[in-house]
Amino acid sequence: AQKLSLVRKKAFVKFSEQVLNLLRNIGLPHSGFTINHNEKTPDKSGIDSIEFLFSANSNMGLQPIHKVASGGELSRLMLAIKYLISHSSGLPAIIFDEIDTGVSGEIADMVGNLIKEMSGNMQVINITHLPQVASKGDHHYLVFKQTENGESKTRIKELSNTERLQEIAKMLSGDTVSDEAIENARVLLKSN
Repeated sequence: AQKLSLVRKKAFVKFSEQVLNLLRNIGLPHSGFTINHNEKTPDKSGIDSIEFLFSANSNMGLQPIHKVASGGELSRLMLAIKYLISHSSGLPAIIFDEIDTGVSGEIADMVGNLIKEMSGNMQVINITHLPQVASKGDHHYLVFKQTENGESKTRIKELSNTERLQEIAKMLSGDTVSDEAIENARVLLKSN
């Protein structure tokens, strides 16, 4: 347990630096992150008790993430951590359920790029409501509910290129899809 703890402590420094670099790339340039370590009574996971400390602003001290991270900050922090873990764990697939919550615009595009990069090494299934992120996928599925015989059923459908264009335009503009939304969707899809 002592040997494992030493290896973990050495990894904490590099891991923290990597998390900070990723956070800077996805719109948190002044964030701070470190891993607080305490020794605990040995159990099947070893003798290490750890806590992630975070700050989104350079003028704030590091605190436990559950006390200081907003929804968008927490989403980006989790994405950075999962990104790093996925590269070292050899996972064949990962599923993100709205990992981009609380972000929009340029940050959504950056988050989408990071997720797209991950898909080069593994299968990534990403549930999103953001057109900037959805446009980066290799395949686009629409999940919807349908009522049959008074029963609500969840359905999934892979979209054709035309349907995908319409769906991303709808994500941009709402139920009424304008010509401008179609053009914006076309631009998003071409840029990926």
